[in-house]
Amino acid sequence: MRSSKRGQVTLEFLFIFGLLTILLLYSVKTTTFSQGSPSVEDLRMQVAIEEKGLADTISNTISQVYAQGPGSKATSYVHLVYLRNVEYLKKAWPVQTPKVFITYGHLPGASAVNGTYVLVINGTGTTAAVVSGGDKNVFLSPSMFQKDFVLNISVWNPHADVTLDIVGSPSTYHGLAIDPATLPASLRIVVEWNPDIPNGWTYNSTAGELRININPGG
Repeated sequence: MRSSKRGQVTLEFLFIFGLLTILLLYSVKTTTFSQGSPSVEDLRMQVAIEEKGLADTISNTISQVYAQGPGSKATSYVHLVYLRNVEYLKKAWPVQTPKVFITYGHLPGASAVNGTYVLVINGTGTTAAVVSGGDKNVFLSPSMFQKDFVLNISVWNPHADVTLDIVGSPSTYHGLAIDPATLPASLRIVVEWNPDIPNGWTYNSTAGELRININPGG
């Protein structure tokens, strides 16, 4: 009788041990974001939310300054986690050398209203850009300031030429291509309307700051 109970306890222990092992393996798979697992989709969603949040913060700050008129200035902050992590970006989107691309204006196939675009691109080569639908990887936030800088080299500092394949038509667009490792946990966005200087977007990695001047007449 005692031997039978001991055997039952052993079987129960093995069952519990096996169950815990399975749960542990699933947990490891989830936290490492294995390709094809549901967690990759969760990661992609988190990255996309952060991209849209960055675009919204920039456009909202620009709209605030534009509404206030010449001489106005506003500062906003956006908290970044996923866009700062190269490995997260490589697993979320099909890119090998990810950069965070920011531009302003109007891209073909997107809304007719100008605004801020944020997209994770390949650091080299062409990036497939999907501006609408369930597979979109380009995130737009409309703004009141109706200027188009996607084809303007002089606005961006540091300037980046980026080849985007939109609807099977690769073209070069201009903007900021930021190394994720240089993004701060809290990015400061400073927008002002100074009519005495031209439109300009400058990213300062040392200061952790994106500084924008809008000049509707310039």
